[in-house]
Amino acid sequence: MFYRENGQFKTTYREDQQIFPIAQDRWAIGALIVFAFVGVPLLADEYLFRAILIPFLILALAAIGVNLLVGYCGQISLGSGAFMAVGAYMAYNAFTRIDGMPLIAALLIGGLCATVVGMFFGIPSLRVKGLYLAVATLAAQFFCDWAFLRIGWFTNYTPSGSVSVSNLSVLGWRIDTPAEKYLFCLSFVAVFALLAKNLVRSAIGREWMAIRDMDVAAAVIGIRPMYAKLSAFAVSSFIIGVAGALWGFVHLGSWEPAAFSVDRSFQLLFMVIIGGLGSIMGSFFGAAFIVVLPIFLNQFLPWLGALVGWEISTATVSHAEHMIFGALIVWFLIVEPHGLAKLWSIGKQKLRLWPFPH
Repeated sequence: MFYRENGQFKTTYREDQQIFPIAQDRWAIGALIVFAFVGVPLLADEYLFRAILIPFLILALAAIGVNLLVGYCGQISLGSGAFMAVGAYMAYNAFTRIDGMPLIAALLIGGLCATVVGMFFGIPSLRVKGLYLAVATLAAQFFCDWAFLRIGWFTNYTPSGSVSVSNLSVLGWRIDTPAEKYLFCLSFVAVFALLAKNLVRSAIGREWMAIRDMDVAAAVIGIRPMYAKLSAFAVSSFIIGVAGALWGFVHLGSWEPAAFSVDRSFQLLFMVIIGGLGSIMGSFFGAAFIVVLPIFLNQFLPWLGALVGWEISTATVSHAEHMIFGALIVWFLIVEPHGLAKLWSIGKQKLRLWPFPH
């Protein structure tokens, strides 16, 4: 009843092709953005910022990058953790070795370095695809893990092998408190999400989707597979690299190569599968699911065990978390391959006709 389009007339192509053609969607997204920038810093506490909101924003940004490559271009990648590591370590070197380097410039430099590495390891996509491409990108993960662990230059020759950053500021604005870190990450995510949404609606985005659906037919109609695939790797790696730099600088503050292991690559891929392949909104759904579920299980399983007289240990909760993740991935692949984003879309379509059954 409240989600009808009655009276919403569109008289130009620009109005018909806007990101949110329904007025209620524009109002809801506008209210959500205002609440995220104004309401959340006033209402949330330090635990909520550090444990949920900041990790959610950064992982959502990384999931957007993975979704551009896997969901929109159809190139399976298991090297996302390596690209995050490249972004973090190269941003660290730019920030510490160059005097007066602005924080945002260092983060973007980390993303550009991840772009170069992503394009290099994306070259095999010109000849292989599917499982073979996944193995080729997995090689990037193992190589970067070895490089950042064994080559001292990346860590500025620190004896412990870990690096740390502090005294973050942008144009005199000190980023010290959890609320300030949250707003800084939220600004990055809002900008990159808007750019990614417009990118997939552009000509290059349509080329990615044509390559994903049938690369031979795309080549026949004049789309260059080499350009489309490498551009997808480049854009995806850049966004993932910036997310990795934010993860190291803002969320961790101090990190070592284990922070960007192969587990991170699988985690990002799971986010995309659960949230929805080929959906920017699905990247946010998947990140929220992956971040919130472990916290929920850590609270719910011991409480459930106490009700029936069982004592559930932390190790049992950890194992249950992995089993539930695996079961949910299998369930989504069988029941709803397009993930939570598709369920959200179906719900919106039903609201447009409610209370009528057809």
